[in-house]
Amino acid sequence: MNLFLVIIIAISLSMDAFSMSLAYGTLGMSSRDNKLLSLITGAFHFFMPLLGLFIGNVILNYIKINPDVIVLIILSFLGGEMIVSSFSKEREIKPLKLPDFFLFALAVSIDSFSVGITLTEINTNLFLTPFVFALTSSFFTFIGLSLGNKIERLVGKVSTVVGGVILVIVGVCYAF
Repeated sequence: MNLFLVIIIAISLSMDAFSMSLAYGTLGMSSRDNKLLSLITGAFHFFMPLLGLFIGNVILNYIKINPDVIVLIILSFLGGEMIVSSFSKEREIKPLKLPDFFLFALAVSIDSFSVGITLTEINTNLFLTPFVFALTSSFFTFIGLSLGNKIERLVGKVSTVVGGVILVIVGVCYAF
């Protein structure tokens, strides 16, 4: 399998990270947090396909849960939290906690887990493909966070509400 196809798959897997990071960027995160979240997202996009490859088939055979439902729950929680925080009387931006970063990364990398089940069909190099996935998702996450931050500065509180609503809608669309 050629590298071009791996890159196309990596870009498609990174689109949900990009759209969610646009919403997260409206929270006014620091540059340091943008970089950290991008790296964590990349790490999840590296390990989730490998996890999918090695244990995905076993899990899906024994536990009959749709991964899309997990994404719906996580995105709805994150989106609801953003909407509620935008209506607080104080508009003080609280720094996101590390667990929030991991929830974000998990939500946007579940599709990489699914792709991992067929990883040997995509490319026989089991290091190159997840590495390309990680680089691509880190890049798109960082760009989305940066753009979301600029949108927040231009539009203000409305952007946080819209970002939260988008997360909930993405979760619902993903699950159905």
